[in-house]
Amino acid sequence: MTHPIYAIGDIHGQIEMFHDAIAKIERDGGSDAKIVFLGDYVDRGENSKAVIELLMNGVQKGKNWTCLLGNHDRMLSMFLEDYPRTDFRLKPGYDWFHKNIGGIQTMASYGVDASHDRRIFQIHEDAHKAVPQEHLDFIRSLPTSLVEDELLFVHAGLRPGVSLNDQEEDDLVWIREGFLDHEDAYPWLVVHGHTTIDKATHYGNRVNLDSGVGYFKPLTTAVFEGRDCWVLGDGGRQALVPNSV
Repeated sequence: MTHPIYAIGDIHGQIEMFHDAIAKIERDGGSDAKIVFLGDYVDRGENSKAVIELLMNGVQKGKNWTCLLGNHDRMLSMFLEDYPRTDFRLKPGYDWFHKNIGGIQTMASYGVDASHDRRIFQIHEDAHKAVPQEHLDFIRSLPTSLVEDELLFVHAGLRPGVSLNDQEEDDLVWIREGFLDHEDAYPWLVVHGHTTIDKATHYGNRVNLDSGVGYFKPLTTAVFEGRDCWVLGDGGRQALVPNSV
């Protein structure tokens, strides 16, 4: 018998949607359900701190949860290094505090003012005082992928033609070009987020669950039994079939 595995797309600080997703899963699979979170827990939404705490506490309590690293989570970690870094995969002119990225909202959830009239060193000093070390340790411990039988869970995707062991973290948390347009089969059905679309879509070789919660659209929760997939709605399971639109 194939045991169900649940997956939740990018959360982006939306704690109420997060609670609702967990409730849907518990109605479908019980409180001990296996859940994979696809990364991007922070930025844009107002409650990044609360999302990190809920994930961290669930893992510490022994929940059957796997939390993957997303590029936004990594940007938070990079900023909190002794010498703050900007992710080189960002566009020219962008940094974590750009209005399209969401670092300002994440810092606000920790009580830190990251408005543009402040210097980076001031924000950095305040952030070091405000962000618990255990939150950073949690983020820095996150894996970049998970294989479960016929399924590969990853935040952004992977480089076609490269073995999983040889994939670069930058691709696993950032890739779009070369992955999204790849139509051939992978050894697994790839389940990912990162690239915002209107609704969860099954492309045959991959399933994208990022339905735009970072832009205040619905959060997608899905369940997999082997390669069969359903989206969890208020009324239960709704089949997600290949190339559905």
